[in-house]
Amino acid sequence: MDLMDIYNKLLSQFGAQYWWPAETPYEVVIGAVLTQNTSWKNVEKALENLKKENLIDEKKILSMDIEKLKELIKPAGFYNIKAERLKNITKYIVDNYGTTNNLAKTEKDINSLRNELLAIKGIGKETSDSILLYALNKPIFVVDAYTRRIFSRCGIIDKSMDYDEIRLIFENNILLNLNVYKEYHALIVELGKNYCKKKNPLCNECPLYCCCKKLV
Repeated sequence: MDLMDIYNKLLSQFGAQYWWPAETPYEVVIGAVLTQNTSWKNVEKALENLKKENLIDEKKILSMDIEKLKELIKPAGFYNIKAERLKNITKYIVDNYGTTNNLAKTEKDINSLRNELLAIKGIGKETSDSILLYALNKPIFVVDAYTRRIFSRCGIIDKSMDYDEIRLIFENNILLNLNVYKEYHALIVELGKNYCKKKNPLCNECPLYCCCKKLV
């Protein structure tokens, strides 16, 4: 079973996920920072706090007191570090582009934008690529812990591979299509959360049961 076969099987099983859930590109940026090392449920609580204060806005986040920001995003965990990272990436956006909407309209190529994002303190490859794909609509494949777990169990990758090695395996073997990239990542998350768990995976119920090398 090749990577597009797996994509189609997961899409048939779970349906379209329409990920990333956000009203604006900047909300995606915030979510991408806050979701580091925590569950999306916790991120939703932090986002709700920011929305109640009408703070899903680059200039407001940049100018607000960092202690208040920490308090609002506390549900997402690691709030001291994440508040700083959120300030850092917001400053980059405001100083260079004004808004995330303007950043999304830039004609710079993906690699240039990615290098800019990776140069921001606290922004790693998964976060930068999530922003590129979901906030800026740039076709780059996002690799996360679920991707490593699922596809190493399927024997398609070695989980010790470098992030970009894994990313390129996907990009070289699936359709170069923005919606496919978005849906595939979201479907992988769905499979990882509900079936291909780190502990006590539900192998017999998993839609990829037929091709999983873990069972061999």
